[in-house]
Amino acid sequence: MSTETAVPASETSSGNPASGAPAVEDAQVEQNGTTEPVQDDAEHVDDTPFPLTIVLPHDNQSFELPVSPLEQIHEIRQSIIEHPIALQYSCFRLEHSGERVNDYTQVSEIKGLGAGSQLHIVEEPYTEKEARIHVIRIRELIGAAGDRTDTVQGVLAGASIYDDVTVAEPKEGAEASKEVPEYKFDAEPALTSLIPKETDPAPKAVKSIALSSWNPPPAHLRQKGHLLYLVVSTNEGEQWQITAHVGGFFVNKCSNAKFDPFRNTTARGYAEHSLFTLLQKMSPSFTTTFAEFQEFANRRDPLATFQVGNAIPSAPWLVPSTASPLCHHSSDPTRSQETYLLAGAENTDSLRDWNEEFQSARELPRESIQDRVFRERLISKLFADYNDAAARGAVLVARGEVAPLNPTEGRDAQIFVYNNVFFSFGADGVGTFTSEGGDDAARVATGKDVFGVKLVNQLDIDGLYTPGTVVVDYLGKRIVGQSIVPGIFKQPEPGENQIHYGAVDGKEHVSADERFVSAFEKLATALRVKKHPVWDKENKRFDLEASVEMKGLLGTDGRKYVLDLYRITPLDIAWMEESGPEDSEDSKYPHRMTVLRPELVEALGKQKAREFINAELARRGEVAKEKKAAEGSKEDGAKPEDAEKAERVEDEEDKKDEGKPKEEEKADRIDMANFKFALNPDVFSGQAPQTEEEKAEMAEDEQDVRDACAYLRDVIKTLIKDLRESDISFPMDGRSLTKLLHRRGVNVRYLGLLAKLSEEEGSRLECFRHLCVQEMISRSFKHIAGRYLRYLPLPLTASCFSHLLNCLLGFGLNPRPVVEIDETLKALYDDADLSFEKVTPESLRKDIERETARRYRYTLAENWWGQIRHTQLLREVALKLGLQIQVKNFVFVGEVEAPAAKEQVATESKKGKKKKARDGSPASIASSSTVPHTFTTEDFVNVVPLVKDSAPRSTLAEEALEGGRLSIYQGQRKLGEDLLLESLSLHEQIYGLVHPEVAQMYHTLSQMYYQLDQKEAAVELARKAAIVSERTVGLDAAETILNYLNLSLFLHQRGDSQLALAYSKHALGMWKIIYGTDHPDTITTMNNYAVMLQSIKAYHESRRWFEESLRVCELVFGRKSVNSATLLFQLAQALALDSDAKQAVDRMRESYTIFKDILGPEDKNTKEAEHWLEQLLHNAVSIAKQAKDQARNARTGFPFATRGLGMRGATNAANDIAGKPPAPMTDSRSLDELVHFIEGTDKKKTSGADGKKRTGRANPKRRGSAAVRS
Repeated sequence: MSTETAVPASETSSGNPASGAPAVEDAQVEQNGTTEPVQDDAEHVDDTPFPLTIVLPHDNQSFELPVSPLEQIHEIRQSIIEHPIALQYSCFRLEHSGERVNDYTQVSEIKGLGAGSQLHIVEEPYTEKEARIHVIRIRELIGAAGDRTDTVQGVLAGASIYDDVTVAEPKEGAEASKEVPEYKFDAEPALTSLIPKETDPAPKAVKSIALSSWNPPPAHLRQKGHLLYLVVSTNEGEQWQITAHVGGFFVNKCSNAKFDPFRNTTARGYAEHSLFTLLQKMSPSFTTTFAEFQEFANRRDPLATFQVGNAIPSAPWLVPSTASPLCHHSSDPTRSQETYLLAGAENTDSLRDWNEEFQSARELPRESIQDRVFRERLISKLFADYNDAAARGAVLVARGEVAPLNPTEGRDAQIFVYNNVFFSFGADGVGTFTSEGGDDAARVATGKDVFGVKLVNQLDIDGLYTPGTVVVDYLGKRIVGQSIVPGIFKQPEPGENQIHYGAVDGKEHVSADERFVSAFEKLATALRVKKHPVWDKENKRFDLEASVEMKGLLGTDGRKYVLDLYRITPLDIAWMEESGPEDSEDSKYPHRMTVLRPELVEALGKQKAREFINAELARRGEVAKEKKAAEGSKEDGAKPEDAEKAERVEDEEDKKDEGKPKEEEKADRIDMANFKFALNPDVFSGQAPQTEEEKAEMAEDEQDVRDACAYLRDVIKTLIKDLRESDISFPMDGRSLTKLLHRRGVNVRYLGLLAKLSEEEGSRLECFRHLCVQEMISRSFKHIAGRYLRYLPLPLTASCFSHLLNCLLGFGLNPRPVVEIDETLKALYDDADLSFEKVTPESLRKDIERETARRYRYTLAENWWGQIRHTQLLREVALKLGLQIQVKNFVFVGEVEAPAAKEQVATESKKGKKKKARDGSPASIASSSTVPHTFTTEDFVNVVPLVKDSAPRSTLAEEALEGGRLSIYQGQRKLGEDLLLESLSLHEQIYGLVHPEVAQMYHTLSQMYYQLDQKEAAVELARKAAIVSERTVGLDAAETILNYLNLSLFLHQRGDSQLALAYSKHALGMWKIIYGTDHPDTITTMNNYAVMLQSIKAYHESRRWFEESLRVCELVFGRKSVNSATLLFQLAQALALDSDAKQAVDRMRESYTIFKDILGPEDKNTKEAEHWLEQLLHNAVSIAKQAKDQARNARTGFPFATRGLGMRGATNAANDIAGKPPAPMTDSRSLDELVHFIEGTDKKKTSGADGKKRTGRANPKRRGSAAVRS
């Protein structure tokens, strides 16, 4: 097994973690405040970096390289290869003082190697593998590698549009800052914003580097050291034949028709150890074009182009047209040769014993910090490699390109082995789950199993092993990939069971090997599983530590493996006993795999622990009182110490009270060993207790599970309460909704109940209700589409996708969609199930309603298909099916849609004209020549597999992060910052730079540094978080949007408001795409945007953003709410800055009235609004007086200045906002009289005028309301 993933200690300047935080163990804090690692029973090693001089083999060149004593030599090799001076070297060794240095030796272990020492690069002979790796590296380095077609990662996988956002920024300058373009709030979001901008093609240093048609060398030349034959086409139009030899690369005498692979002896017979140096001699333009290529590559942020190593990159659901340069398929003869270059002729380089690698990595030592870093980095890399290999194999299995091991079995029962990974279908092919729900139950069980394996991997229990497990959803099929456990295919001897612990042959037999008890006991304690009895078919009792479904297998390698982890928690019996909306067979839930989530069980355990502590404290309080009363204490006024004792007991750290004896202190503590909470996962699953005692114990276990189900209902109500009271943020899309529910321990099947509870809350939770309903519809559609796709050949899937989506979303354009299918393909696959052709919009709606009722117990509204948001539902469906759709202007309705702008009023004649114009125009409707359709088969470019893995998170990196947080909260800022930096370094070392966990770490750290007032560091980390989340989670994922909003806020606080506005606008555009308009959390975002506009003196545009924020706030909270009053207060200030004194007074008076009615006249908000109202009134009176004087002067012929009056009012208001006192002015009139004066209605009505109209015009609240909604 390769060990090239070794990792050095953290090299942060702040040092390593210290034991002052309970995060990292093997560390200590020294007296000078610095932190140094300490290895158990080992000599202390200083980890201070020092410079080494690297001497190149030619031209006496050298460079300095900072290294850490804790690094290994092979990591220094990698740093040398990546250095600009030494990039041509890949096959070499390092020597110190004339002696070869072992690649896996630690720097500190090499005698005499210190600051200023020299390491010499010595070129080594090539092997065939080294030569292949060298060719691949040089192709990548000089930009000679063409585009690749990847079956797993998809089109534009791992793309970033961060640089496109920054390029679109307005230029800096005083005048430019004020000329902010008007934002159209009602405009539909441009889907093209999700597509990276097209750029010029990258310059090529050579046209191509490929394997020659003479490759591989014949046997007699291989004996002479020939390894490969290459052909290179240079930019000058010349073709060169090259031999890769053990001594390097040289130009040979071959041609396309003549084989003579020996060195050319003419002046053109160049020879070099490195292919890079050889190319420099062969092509005069190579050096110049290579420099241009490097400059081109450096235009983008390095994180945006850095290779995604330890994670599957995110595949966007929208991709450019196939004619776009971004998807250009160029000619590259080496593309088909890369498999050989990477894996060799026998493909032996890529074949790995996955199971042995996994288990050997788990058995690595973890005593010291360095041991743990090395181990966790290796495990992270191993899981990434395995997930990629398993996903690729699953795609081939789904496409029918891998032969089954049991071809005579039914299709769902077939098993496969590919690339040393064992594959099976997530379906009930052999009848194991017949009583649980068949295929539906088997599908859910595989998902629960991979989640259970992930939990066990995270617990990292000694002596307990799990196979590498991956679940892949692809084209309606669920495929399980597992590493092959030694002995899994071995036929047991007569009388022996293959399973050593748990159920055998569907619970008919039960095994309870004592060798598994210890490991399973640790696992059960961690998962809060109760030791309980089970019975086999002969009613023989077995006491198991885990669920009877969880199996223990003793592999032939002697390791104890745990399998089938889909039942680690009990059934949600309360859900199973409830009835659906219709009491019929069709309305029954599709399976019985309705288990509780482990997060819920853990939360319930913590609550039970708090109740235990409180009960113990109360008991001790009663004992103390009785003791005091019995002693007849005379000190009636003495204060009892029970409260102090309670605080000490409840404190997690159990801080010592130095003034008390140890015996008394020990007595104050609560012994949590007496606390027991665990659930029996096998209740309600057919177990039959025999004795009365067993029945009583089972009844008690059943009641515990019912209590857990009741607690789940309480959690759901608490979630609704938290959303209603704005204690938590609203989710943005289906993925963030699912994550929110799972964090709380709520299953997705409760979406229907959540939607019903949200409806009861009215407009306050309309956003949450809409997301729940949309998620139920999209998930129901996923199940329906899966049934049609399951056995459908790949070439026909685009026809299925286009027709089903036309029925779901395109019925407004064509209510009778017709299937677009190639008759030639249809004839080829004459046995294919083409039942999707019979689907109509009406039948699909009924199927969706039926699925929603069965799975979520929710009845959709009568006209639900008329209330959906087309773009958002299309995105949810695409993400759930792995679709990559060609971007275009999707037309969902045939008639003219009502304009989004609220002020637009159109006559019937105009509507008719527009409709005729639309009917006569193709209007970007991609369809057949006769009948328009929203979707065609050409729109569906690719389908990517959806992977669920079992990779654990790094406990070491998370411990350092928690230690840093705790230290900062305790006031130890220096130590806290050191630990935060250490955690960041550990995340980057263990996961690599581009990984979802690293993106989350950047996000968390950016917020913490912002709170610590380190704005530059916060901006840099937020920038990295945005880029990495784009590439690993999604260009329009909720996490990416939040990262962009954070970046915008931090930039504004740093003083760069122009750039902050651009990122904020980009985030809002993404928000519109994934949710639509009027999301409750956009209120704050739009407020922040308006404040940024004010900072660049764009007052009018700022006012518009405040008005839009108020409009959304009214929809969510209502006009008469504290939230709306607060926004009215801010809007009034913005109106004053925009020189609209009348509107400012109206808004501030309305804000004051709402505050007074809700909070009372004495509240500080009411008083502040009243103070501002008086200031704005006096300011407005002054402006009105001057306006009347101007009007009077104009009638009498006196000159006056038309400019400056409004500005004067704005200046006064701005001074008020800045905290400056307004100009002193007095007026004896009341507020109402002043308002009438400002409005110009203080005079008596004149005859001949319409009094009603004047009264309406003088109503400030009415005018203000209209203004805000305009």
